[in-house]
Amino acid sequence: MAKKTENTNMVERFDEFKEYKHIDKTTMISVLEESFRNVLAKMFGTDENLDVIMNPDKGDVQIFQNLEVVPDGEVQNPNLQISLSDARADNDPDAEIGEEHTKEIIFADFGRRAILNLRQTLQSKILDLQKEAIYTKFKELEGELITAEVYQTWSKEILLMDEEKNELLLPKSESIPGDFFRKGEMVRAVIANVDNKNNNPKITVSRVSEQFLRALFELEVPEIHDGLINIRAVARIPGERAKIAVESYDDRIDPVGACVGVKGSRIHGIVRELRNENIDVIPWTSNPSLLIQRALSPAKVSKIRLDEEEKRAEVFLAPEEVSLAIGRGGQNIKLASMLTGYEIDVYRETGNEDIDDIYLDEFKDEIDEWVIDALKNMGLTTAKAVLETQRDILIEKADLEAETVDQVLSILSAEFEEEADNTADAAADEEEPTA
Repeated sequence: MAKKTENTNMVERFDEFKEYKHIDKTTMISVLEESFRNVLAKMFGTDENLDVIMNPDKGDVQIFQNLEVVPDGEVQNPNLQISLSDARADNDPDAEIGEEHTKEIIFADFGRRAILNLRQTLQSKILDLQKEAIYTKFKELEGELITAEVYQTWSKEILLMDEEKNELLLPKSESIPGDFFRKGEMVRAVIANVDNKNNNPKITVSRVSEQFLRALFELEVPEIHDGLINIRAVARIPGERAKIAVESYDDRIDPVGACVGVKGSRIHGIVRELRNENIDVIPWTSNPSLLIQRALSPAKVSKIRLDEEEKRAEVFLAPEEVSLAIGRGGQNIKLASMLTGYEIDVYRETGNEDIDDIYLDEFKDEIDEWVIDALKNMGLTTAKAVLETQRDILIEKADLEAETVDQVLSILSAEFEEEADNTADAAADEEEPTA
């Protein structure tokens, strides 16, 4: 009776694994049978003549060994053969030489070591299945929002636990600047990456990806969740500023108003979650020129020239609008470029926009390359763009000495004065009367 109880307990223990580790019943039976076969194969040298019958409804297992009946005294391999007298004594009085005799094996008869080996084999296989199930589950959830509890913090990453005690990693590089979490605190993030190197699932979550911002809007704005509003583009500088372009599939719904909410009720929660990251919501348009104008808000654009093939845009603004277009630390123009997919060059209106421009790289013989790089980091890639930007802004945003800026402006201005003189001379020659 104890033997059957032992087998029953083993099946019941597997049922517990199935319940807590999400292993389905079919897989449960298959793994248990495979585990029995692996242990039996080591004991008998082979499992080819063994039948393992699982009875999950009864909670037990039956094992049968199929042996060839041979004459008494001629048994060469007891794992494959049985003598005639032994077969007849084993509830088979009609056994004959050459026939097959089926003998039931009581696994518990092999002692505690065999049972321990079986349990260890089961545990190993179930652990592998568990890891595979975790990988499959979270791989399908990449990009989805998740809430987990802070379990432990280290210098370079934070270990989180979800409600099912799965481990998630939030690296420092995927945290918003200013993020600080204590043990036991609940954290929101998106599942950024799931890999399974050496059958060891690693789940990385992120709070800086654009998908995190998308997921928060979907959570806070029912119209996005219901598919009535679509987020067409997102650009983020985590913890600082973001721009999001939205469109509505229902003419009765204002996409910007729906995302912001009454008195900012919807967007305020998102801003707090993002450590006071300022968010500009603009209406999407398939017209790239209009989209760039909206993306550069709050600056007011006077004129735009597009090179759709090169994905470049020359934007002309009134002098007082240039600093707004560039933004603090160049954030506004950088985000506008990210959102629209265009490299944007900002120009101050002078009335001479039709004169050919020159890229800064053409001045490397006269201007140090590090100075050119500092200007380009502001989004200023041409001579006109620099000349049409206020001197004080160049000093502050490019972090250059006033003397250096004055030298650059002098070199660039001289180039255009020379071109203007040449143009004037050519025009005079054309107007000179002929004899």
